[in-house]
Amino acid sequence: MNITLSDKMNDFQTSIFSELADYKKRKIQEGKNLIDLSIGSPDLPPPDFVMEELQKGVQDPYQYGYSLTGTLELHQAITNYYHRQFGVHLTADDEVLTVMGSQDGIVHLPMVLTNPGDMILVPDPGYTAYDAGISLAGASPYKMPLREENHFLPDLSNIPKEISDKAKVMILNFPGNPVPALATKEFFEEVVQFAKENQIIVLHDFAYSELYYEDKPISFLSVEGAKEVGAEFNSLSKSFNMAGCRIGYMVGNQQIIDGLNRLKSNLDYGIFLPVQKAAIAALNNSAQFSEQLRSIYRKRRDVLVGGLNKLGWEVTSPKASMFVWAKVPKAFTSTQFAYKLIDEAGIVVTPGSAFGSEGEGFVRIALTQNEAILGDAVTRLKEIPLFSNHLHT
Repeated sequence: MNITLSDKMNDFQTSIFSELADYKKRKIQEGKNLIDLSIGSPDLPPPDFVMEELQKGVQDPYQYGYSLTGTLELHQAITNYYHRQFGVHLTADDEVLTVMGSQDGIVHLPMVLTNPGDMILVPDPGYTAYDAGISLAGASPYKMPLREENHFLPDLSNIPKEISDKAKVMILNFPGNPVPALATKEFFEEVVQFAKENQIIVLHDFAYSELYYEDKPISFLSVEGAKEVGAEFNSLSKSFNMAGCRIGYMVGNQQIIDGLNRLKSNLDYGIFLPVQKAAIAALNNSAQFSEQLRSIYRKRRDVLVGGLNKLGWEVTSPKASMFVWAKVPKAFTSTQFAYKLIDEAGIVVTPGSAFGSEGEGFVRIALTQNEAILGDAVTRLKEIPLFSNHLHT
């Protein structure tokens, strides 16, 4: 039988991520010892009190039915957390929606808000799930360049009028992935004004809200008027090392919340109740753990960035997130440089071009290994000809 895939699958080709994974696998089979700094998945466990709550829940035989929705207790924990952390007032019953990780919501929401052919403004470079959601909706992306000269913030004044007239949605992500940039209050105020003038819905991906090292990141919803035009996704994956639990949430505009809730009610039957209980424990007791987690990542950042700069690789120290966004030597493309690091140093990073054309010239390095391993990575780089001969950024 000849099985033919849908035309839609033409938008989901083998990516550089899959190619890198295959190349890593081959190198490991050849006996190469690799340091993998390509994956943005926490290597640390959740706090003990979260695991204890989860353990208690899975032993309760009455917790195995469909949850259908987020529990009121979880929604209240989210509203309390947002008020405590960001000064944002939310209503638990109609301004909060739980999702199976923020990516679940981010990928599905464009189908709620756009029709085929509608335009979505999206950062470039940007998290790859944004393009997946746009494709599933049949919408068209308009790439907003994130450039160093503009502090990696999109320049809204450069968006052509014919584009802003057609656009239905704008996706933003601060602190960002792959670019660990921070938004300012003034920028978010500009976004709200732009959204109102052009009738554009704003979706802010705030998954790295707790991973900061200097100034605390700003919630989009903390800016006056933001709730009128948009919503914010957040997650427990990175902030509480609960990536495998698949739990996140969207907060903000009631109509947007209701729309995604209607779609989700036709797609799944909710999040496992013990996971919801664990999420409540995390949100209600976030302060001490979050500071400890930031301290760990801060030390990792300083070991890696400090070491790279001593080698002559001039790398900017990130103010937030779990990533370093580093320029590659001028002699290489991002992909060439990534493969060179694997071959000559046994270090795996992600080429910036995997996140969009504006990512060319950079690599993303994840701080998802301990200080000793990151120090070993710096030592390996110091010993290879690539750095002594070609590192001219």
